[in-house]
Amino acid sequence: MKRLNLSVPQHLSLRGVLLPLSMWVMLLGALLLFVPINLLIALKLDALVEQFTPYIALALMASVAYVGVLASNFILDEAIRHLRGKRIEEQVDEKVKLLDPTERALLREFFIQGAAILTLPQDDIVVQSLLQHHIIECVGNERHYAIQGPTADYKISVYARKYLNRRVLRLPSGEMSQDDLQQLMKSRPAFIANLAQVRKHAA
Repeated sequence: MKRLNLSVPQHLSLRGVLLPLSMWVMLLGALLLFVPINLLIALKLDALVEQFTPYIALALMASVAYVGVLASNFILDEAIRHLRGKRIEEQVDEKVKLLDPTERALLREFFIQGAAILTLPQDDIVVQSLLQHHIIECVGNERHYAIQGPTADYKISVYARKYLNRRVLRLPSGEMSQDDLQQLMKSRPAFIANLAQVRKHAA
């Protein structure tokens, strides 16, 4: 026989309880206070409403105030998020215009390897620079190697994707020739080969 689960869900929050409760109080309070008196008489609620009108009005005002505060906070949070996104986008735009050869070489690896996520050394100066300017972002999977040092997985940020193209990264527009390929291989970051060796040893 299946046992009845009476435990309180761990994800249950105070806001998750108060918000629907406030909405119900608003609805019921508005109905009781603003419906025609004839309807209240027909439902035999007129005496009850008349007796508790101050309390119903107080509960209605409290629920309206609570929902209003939540709505204001939501609008404020969205405005802050939008402004922060615009500021980050401006920083990314400025940084993309000033990429140095080593930063371009690192970003080209996403295109050369055809990968959305790359494992990169966390302590590398170029990685840190691109991370601080919101060009790339860490997605986790941190590892610590005795030889190479700490690594983590990174991807190109959503802010930088529309700014990075073949022209910006100095990639050939058409099919690459053997000379183009050799030049790209020479300009690849040194840690790419080191990471490949570390992964072989780890395997």
